[in-house]
Amino acid sequence: MMAGLLLAAALLGASAVLAADMVRVGKSVSQPFAFAPLEIGTAEGIWAKHGLDVEVTIFAGDAKLQQGLVANSVDFGLGSGPAMGFLAKGVPAKAVGALANEPLSMGLIVGASSTIRKPEDLKGAKVGVTTNGSLTYWLARELSRQMGWGSEGIETVALGQISAQFAALKRGQVDGIIMSSSQGYGLEEKNDGRLLLEFGTYIKDFHTHIIYATSDMIENKPDQVRRFLAGWKDVIAFMAGNKDETVRIAREVTGLDQAVESREYDDVMPMMSRDLRFSPKALDVIAESFPEMGIMSEKPDMRRLYTEEFLDNPN
Repeated sequence: MMAGLLLAAALLGASAVLAADMVRVGKSVSQPFAFAPLEIGTAEGIWAKHGLDVEVTIFAGDAKLQQGLVANSVDFGLGSGPAMGFLAKGVPAKAVGALANEPLSMGLIVGASSTIRKPEDLKGAKVGVTTNGSLTYWLARELSRQMGWGSEGIETVALGQISAQFAALKRGQVDGIIMSSSQGYGLEEKNDGRLLLEFGTYIKDFHTHIIYATSDMIENKPDQVRRFLAGWKDVIAFMAGNKDETVRIAREVTGLDQAVESREYDDVMPMMSRDLRFSPKALDVIAESFPEMGIMSEKPDMRRLYTEEFLDNPN
């Protein structure tokens, strides 16, 4: 009888070890290499080591992701820094980690036969973005501002998912699109487009991508928030030390060829935060842009929109 009890206890313990907590994570868009740690962590067993099973959902831009957070259809969201403006408007979530800093990965792509040859030619151009208030929207308006044309010197056109943006560029409905520079590399190889500029040249103090957590997760499952962020940092450490394997898995996410993905790795890894800490200067850049860009009427108190309390490794 004692042997049976010991066996039952052992099986119960094994089940507890094997039972991972399911966390639902939304991506604002599908293609960024910066969001591939979700799949890389699964493939390498890193999430499992933290007792997590990650379920991924793809959204058509920041606004749609924020709707998912409101509806509680996801627990975490991978979105842009400018999307913090949605939090100030009442989305029940907080920024819990700054996953990527200056926008080294982002570019503006024009058609292969476009007459736009240099950034100065963009005045009055129509440029496709995912949604209003998104990272791509912010980048277009900030570039216009830096070029001396005010925030509306470049006309933004909300197009949603990447396939719609490619189609609009091909049909000439827009003069350019903003997305990962790697997509520009791929279009150049096919003679379907040309990378005009990379935003890292113009914008330095910034949080390009942010990890968001719902208020429900923060209040009711803080241990899962800590474990998710600890797991994320472990995935980034793996990626930094294992380029070949990272590129192999990332290609399954992005659909890019070997040469383009390798180039993207070199572009993006320097912007990936190792500690997920927020920069006061970067947060101030984002906050000050909201009134000018029409995202909010006044600069918000950013301290209410983020927390670093979950960034220390769990015990």
